Amino acid sequence: MSDLIAVVGATGKQGGAVVDALLERGTTVRALTRDDGSDRARALAARGVEVVVVDAEDRAATRAALDGVSALSLMTTFSGEDGPRGETRRGIVLVEAARDAGVPFVVHSSVGGAERETGIPHFESKRRVEEALEATGVPHAIVRPVFFMENLVYQLPPPDAQEAVVRLPMPGDVPLQLIAVVDVGRVVAALATDPAGAAGIAVEIAGDELTLEQIVAQISAATGVPTRFEQLPVDGLDDDRASMFRWFSTLPAYQADFAATAALDPRVLTFAEWLVARR
Repeated sequence: MSDLIAVVGATGKQGGAVVDALLERGTTVRALTRDDGSDRARALAARGVEVVVVDAEDRAATRAALDGVSALSLMTTFSGEDGPRGETRRGIVLVEAARDAGVPFVVHSSVGGAERETGIPHFESKRRVEEALEATGVPHAIVRPVFFMENLVYQLPPPDAQEAVVRLPMPGDVPLQLIAVVDVGRVVAALATDPAGAAGIAVEIAGDELTLEQIVAQISAATGVPTRFEQLPVDGLDDDRASMFRWFSTLPAYQADFAATAALDPRVLTFAEWLVARR
């Protein structure tokens, strides 16, 4: 079997981070995407990545796209058709295709807390995919990232701002665990390229833990723009997001293994380092 690793969602942020980390390791990559004509798909092809068009709603095409790979980096999203239900459906197609194609190893990027019955719809949908993967008998590892630092990008002040406000529907004094997308990619790549050592691992990963008040203080320090936090009401959010922010606000929520994260990714970023890296 070659060292060819297939990456689901390779043209997205998380999948793209996995591709970057695999290429950095000298691994041959097959990018699975629904559109090989997109700018991101063409950019991957220009870097020597094999780009294969596949729709996870199509079982036969998904199975064929996994022929000959030594490992699969699997992620799912609830942003497509049917929300979390669609995520579970597509995820099950992917894991069963991996089984049927004889893929030797799968790394599934899920979400922190998925195994703890959170009741959050898009966490529960990922847990159903985890369970389906476990049921296949395919050797695998599960990565459970916490809150992405990138979720705060659109709240960062522009360079010409005089002041800024970070608004989220949770208290400012409750700690929130954070991870940069680049670090998700590095952890997944570390596991995917070491199937013998990684099989059976399930790890919740994070690079930092800060309250939102501490987050805005670090934003102020990094940007020079005075920034404050404002708590928004949960009322008015859809059930999925409302349940997620209520979960964040009631500790313990995320329960990352910081030592295991650093062992898999020695360059893991703190939030302050992530802010600097964005400059």
